Amino acid sequence: MGIFCLVNGLAQAGQLSETQERFRRTNNDWYNANFTNPSTIDPSVYDHELHPGAAAWFKASAAHLLERVAGYLAILDAHGIGWIRLDSTNPGRILYEDADQVVVVAHPSIGQ
Repeated sequence: MGIFCLVNGLAQAGQLSETQERFRRTNNDWYNANFTNPSTIDPSVYDHELHPGAAAWFKASAAHLLERVAGYLAILDAHGIGWIRLDSTNPGRILYEDADQVVVVAHPSIGQ
């Protein structure tokens, strides 16, 4: 499960502080305005039946997107939710790709 999903889940459960929610809302809005949501191009890309475990990976070249991730990780840390950073040149079977990201179904050795 990705960091955005985890933080949005905390928000939906009403578990974020006012400061955390303000960060989440501001940065979610920024991401929505500054990169393509793959599901707007291919609505089936995150379909759990068709593509179980599908997840988005930012490309290393997408520094403008990666620089905001630290705030989401700080929220997860504050709530005791563990996370692992994965870097890979071959994260899985590619379902979607653009200049900034890929959506893949992970190879079994990478995890989901």
